[in-house]
Amino acid sequence: MTRTNYRQPGRSTARPTRLPALAALVLGGAFVTAAQAAFAGRDWPVYLGDPTSSHFSTLTQIDRGNVHRLRVAWIHHSGDARADNRSQIQCNPLIIDGVLYGTTPGLKLMALDAATGRELWRFDPFAGADRNSSLGVNRGVVYWAGGAEPCVYFTADHYLYAVRARDGRPVESFGDGGRVDLREGLGRDVSGLHVLSNTPGAVWNNLLILGTRVAEGPGPSAPGHIRAYDLRTGRLVWTFHTIPQPGEFGYETWPPDAWKYAGGVNCWTGMAVDVQRGWVFCPTGSAAFDFWGGDRLGANLFANCLLVLDAATGRRIWHFQVVHHDLWDRDLPAPPNLLTVEHEGRRIEAVAQCTKSGHVFLFDRETGRPLFPVEETVVPPSDLEGESAWPTQPLPRKPAPFARQVFSAAEITDRTPEARRAVMERFVRLRPHVPFMPPSREGTLIFPGFDGGAEWGGAAVDPERGILYVNSNEMAWILTMVETGAGTNAVPLTSGQQIFNRICAACHGLDRRGDPTRTIPSLIGVERRLTKDQVHSLLQTGRGVMPSFGFLSEWQRESVVAFLFGEEAPDAAKEAMTGDELLGRSPYTHTGYNRFFDPDGYPAVRPPWGTLNAIDLNTGEYLWRIPLGELPELTAQGLPPTGTENYGGPILTASGLLFIGATKDEMFRAIDARNGRILWQTKLPAGGYATPATYEVGGRQYVVIACGGGKMGTPSGDAYVAFALPE
Repeated sequence: MTRTNYRQPGRSTARPTRLPALAALVLGGAFVTAAQAAFAGRDWPVYLGDPTSSHFSTLTQIDRGNVHRLRVAWIHHSGDARADNRSQIQCNPLIIDGVLYGTTPGLKLMALDAATGRELWRFDPFAGADRNSSLGVNRGVVYWAGGAEPCVYFTADHYLYAVRARDGRPVESFGDGGRVDLREGLGRDVSGLHVLSNTPGAVWNNLLILGTRVAEGPGPSAPGHIRAYDLRTGRLVWTFHTIPQPGEFGYETWPPDAWKYAGGVNCWTGMAVDVQRGWVFCPTGSAAFDFWGGDRLGANLFANCLLVLDAATGRRIWHFQVVHHDLWDRDLPAPPNLLTVEHEGRRIEAVAQCTKSGHVFLFDRETGRPLFPVEETVVPPSDLEGESAWPTQPLPRKPAPFARQVFSAAEITDRTPEARRAVMERFVRLRPHVPFMPPSREGTLIFPGFDGGAEWGGAAVDPERGILYVNSNEMAWILTMVETGAGTNAVPLTSGQQIFNRICAACHGLDRRGDPTRTIPSLIGVERRLTKDQVHSLLQTGRGVMPSFGFLSEWQRESVVAFLFGEEAPDAAKEAMTGDELLGRSPYTHTGYNRFFDPDGYPAVRPPWGTLNAIDLNTGEYLWRIPLGELPELTAQGLPPTGTENYGGPILTASGLLFIGATKDEMFRAIDARNGRILWQTKLPAGGYATPATYEVGGRQYVVIACGGGKMGTPSGDAYVAFALPE
């Protein structure tokens, strides 16, 4: 093993501009004075609490001694959850001056009286449109009071919207009548590709720095460049090319022309801002295609990086790549946390980044130097056609991972003898699991799974004490690669089934059964639910989490629709089908994102299946670790709480309480931050798969969480629920 060289080549040596202490405080992106900052402590003015992504509140009214007395203060139902349980709410709402700003399952922006839950206004981005993107998700919004009047910014579909905070009306002077098309300004034609944003950007002065979500399958993908927009006008101010172009740092880590066709490398998770330095910390995702990179050989900067940019200009300050040439969809899943730690006898301003693999990388914020050793570890090679896996991957030696790293026979479920036997029969047909085992045709175990480890809910930190609290999934998934007919032995695409297998099967499965736990519908019997014209439209435009396949020709769409409806493709379509490069360069696709369950639908691995962890980042040691979540039917059988799969992060208060929903059991819990003891819990009207928020109005502290359900097979909901102590 060799130690990673933390000094990134080409790093800027410019010293940061130091802002006056009073100007280092931010409220909704606007600089405020110390007197105004006292008000900010009562609010939740920025996504995940503050620009540093701390998930931390200074409020103390609710504490260890009285939290058991929490009661529902109000519930607001938006009324637009889907009856088929395929909608969600993942929004971490903002609360500013007694008003809550959040989004609904149908991606409508609304303002509520934060003391009563009464709706003040609602903005529908799809009003008058012939389609509804309600299957998409939105994780938060941006509030900015630096212009002529306070405004709220949020994204839906491929647009960024600006509306007035007082009444929800569009800001006509922003972009094109109140919106900006995120497909524009990426340096190439992406009109037929999937480009949207479901996580709010970061504010610096009058700039909104925004990432996007793009397709990462075997078909064509848009680049995930990071961009900054003027909050007054919507004008594009700067762009950082996450896939470097000729002459830019990192260009040599890709094939020479990759910048013209490669996609992904996007910051879909949100960001953190060091207000004093004027730096924005951007975690990036994998390059496309997620699981085969023969057309992008190299380390692929700036994929899978913690990337630090000058917020005013987009200039790179430093970066650290946590996965080289990613083949496992190991996106950095959540914004980093800015905090201060004691290290080697001195106080250091640091940044912590959690990963899907269950690691925490801790860096000196100023230099990018890892504060605990990181070593390049030799990993297995790939045997897929055209692929060349990177020979080593960086792993931190401290803290220890917060999720198990190897799924061996010893980790197979022992819930029942029958379950263990069934899992073992499948387990022995898969490739033996080690970290970073490349994708294969036999089947490769991904553990922790595609959703982590850490996931988009992120971690909470005590910013001064240096303690990090992160929830984790411990689920095994199976990745199986199949040939597409592309590549060196490409054959003409003569049927809709071949196109389906190339670009659709990754989500819907080769068997077309979909995945209800990920709100991906079955396409068996689709002719009983949709018309051919509706399927044509969906292929052209996408909807919600389904990407657009607008790059398909009319005859290619015709052939896919015929396949789905069990019909022969028209003769003209057959003649038009060729091995069009637009369908992707990969000779492989995969059989879908498949959780490894036992025959009864429980995880194939032994519990815990979900955990909550407290890590002292001053020392790298764990303070405590508990199972997070409980399945009552298993508890009734005498099993201890197993923990459950979980989505949505925790928040931390200065009174020493952690609040978290996230779990499949649809509970909301208050936990003692000192020891992990559950102090209070209650059943939500639907799963709280969102990070909560806390605020104070009229001298009363509230804790609110969006209850959208719709994940892991649980019912969808449409509620925001706020809790408070009895008056």
